[in-house]
This record gives sequence, C-alpha cells and structure tokens, in this order.
Amino acid sequence: MGTEPAKQPVRAAVIGAGILGASVGWNLARRGAEVVLVDAGQPGAGVTDWTFSWVNASNKTVRRSYFDLNVAGIAEYRRLAEAVGPESWWYPGGHLRWTDDPGSEAKWLEIADLLAGWDYRVEVMTGDEARRLEPALTMPARTPVLFYPDEAWVHGRRLVERLVRGCVDAGAECRFGTAVMAIRTDGDSGVRAVVLSDGSSLDVDVVVNAAGPDAARVAGFVGRDLPMRHEPGAVTRIACDRVPIRRVMHAPHIEIRPDGDTAMVLHSREIDALIDTVEDPAELGRLLHESVRRVLPGLEDSGIVQTRVSNRPIPADGFPSVGAVPSVPGYYEAVSHSGITLGPVLGRLLAAEILDGTPDGMLADFRPERFGAR
Repeated sequence: MGTEPAKQPVRAAVIGAGILGASVGWNLARRGAEVVLVDAGQPGAGVTDWTFSWVNASNKTVRRSYFDLNVAGIAEYRRLAEAVGPESWWYPGGHLRWTDDPGSEAKWLEIADLLAGWDYRVEVMTGDEARRLEPALTMPARTPVLFYPDEAWVHGRRLVERLVRGCVDAGAECRFGTAVMAIRTDGDSGVRAVVLSDGSSLDVDVVVNAAGPDAARVAGFVGRDLPMRHEPGAVTRIACDRVPIRRVMHAPHIEIRPDGDTAMVLHSREIDALIDTVEDPAELGRLLHESVRRVLPGLEDSGIVQTRVSNRPIPADGFPSVGAVPSVPGYYEAVSHSGITLGPVLGRLLAAEILDGTPDGMLADFRPERFGAR
C-alpha cells in the first residue's frame, strides 16, 4: 500500500510589516508556513508607529458585527500577551472619555447605555471620581466621565518587532527596505511570484496585501480596484520628565496617552481637520501641545519631539477588507483602519483561512469581494 507524498508547506509573501502584516506573518509562520515579510521601510515604523494605538470597541458601534469583531480584538490581545509576553508593549488599565460640549456629552452617554446593553463594561463617574484615577487632570468636579476598564493602549512598533522576531525564529525570511513592484499571476492558477525593487522575485503560493496606505497600489498589481479613503491624521510625541497619566483618554479637544515613562502621544480630530490648510506639520504639533496643557497643566515644561501626518489605511466604506479575493486565487487582503485593535485577531483569522481554507463567520461582513474587480 503506497503512501501519499508529504504536503508541501504554503509559501506566503506578506506585503507590509505593520501590525496587520506582522500579525498575519506570525500566525502563518508558527503554523508551519514558509513566510517572507516584505516592506518598503522597516517593521512597525510606518502608520503603526504613528497612530493613537488605542485598543477599544467603545468607538465601534456603527455596526454590531464590527463592534463584535473589535471586542474579539481586545480578547485576542490578552491571549497574545500570554503567548509572547506583555513587557514593553501591552498597557491595559482602561480608557477615560469626557467632553465640554453638551451635545457630544449626550451622544456619548447614549452610546454608553447602548454598550452596557451589549454587556460591554462601562462606568459613569464624576470629574472628582476620575481624578482619583488620574490626579494630574484638571476637569469640572461634576462633569460626567466615562470609564471603560477593559480598554488599553499598545506600543505598536515594539509589538511588531516582537512578532517579527517570532516569525524569524519560526523560519521566516525578511525583505525590508524593498518595495513590491509587481505580482505575477498565471491564469486560473492565480498568484505565482512577487517582483521586488531590488530586481529579485519570490516564487510564492500566497500573497497577503497588508500594505496599509499603499494597499490600493498593491491591489492594482492583480487587476483589482481597492477603493480607499484619503483621511490623514496628525500625531505628536512630546517629552516630559515624568508622564503624569497612566491610561489612554479622550479629553475635550484632545486625545492623550502615555508612550513610556517620559513621553506622550497626542492626537485630535479637530486638528486633523486643519491638515490640508497648514503647510508645516510642526504647527499642528504646536496646536496639539497647547491643547494638552489645558487638561494637564503640569506639562508646561514638556517639549515636542516630532509631529507626523500619515494617511490612515481605510477602505472606502470605512470597514476592513479581509480575506481571499475569489477572482485571484492565492491573493488575500488585510487592510483596515483600527489596525491596532484588530491586528492580532485578523492575523489569526486570516492565517486560519489561508491554511485551512475556511473563512471565519466573524469576517462575513468584511470580505474583499464587496469591492468589485477592475
């Protein structure tokens, strides 16, 4: 009686080594796939390093399936912290939100009621009670403050570096500082090779497009039109002798989180609205710095380290594009805003789809085929 030949491992090129690409690559490699991580820059140094990095589902209520996916994303982080160790990148401790606008306050209190009905933990406290958690804050004593205890922030670049090390330990190859110039396909056989800017090519069975802001260009190599939003965001890092807060928060006109013991990250949708009218990103950083000092007056002596404007990788309808594209066998997408919250769970689900051939029902509303071929 003969024996069947051993099944050859899947050989996959993962394009993009941000949080999504690193998560897909790590999950593929640890399950025995031959993985090549490709990035025009360095791992975790792009949008992943210049995003607010808030792990949450409280801001994802527009569609229940999207909320559920983000809840799964939070749970996945706890599993990931156990698998690779939480040191230097995982910062649970909750999230605080309050506002000085009555209309916005009513909206967020209504959302808190909705979330409580969906069994998502939320507490409504006063400004006085919130200052017991964060004594450095200044806010009216009776203002309503929402506290989401299960939310967190992540140091994205450090997590990506850890996942990439895990990929390499599992046998993965890294081609960083090298852009993708073409994807070769072969009729019904689908993906055959990836051509790189250094003139080399990679023979592969699978391509994962996790290229973030460059995802539409990569999709074009297989004749696919992936419509993306143009939605830039400005993020500023400031340095201080000691970070005066312990957790991520949305204060009036400013979003704030720690970034280690002596640095903080600032963002504001209001400042983002000025991006197209301000030539120098340093001016956006100055406005963010001015805004944070109203909430944390102890930051008068802090200074701006750097401000960067990045285009968020958001598909046109605002939701992730994750999974296979049936018209191009072997081509998969992992493109999403909220990549920090969703990266680990999408990485696990997409790796399982690639290796097992069965899409997860949690991704049913987010399949790439909702965007037609070119």
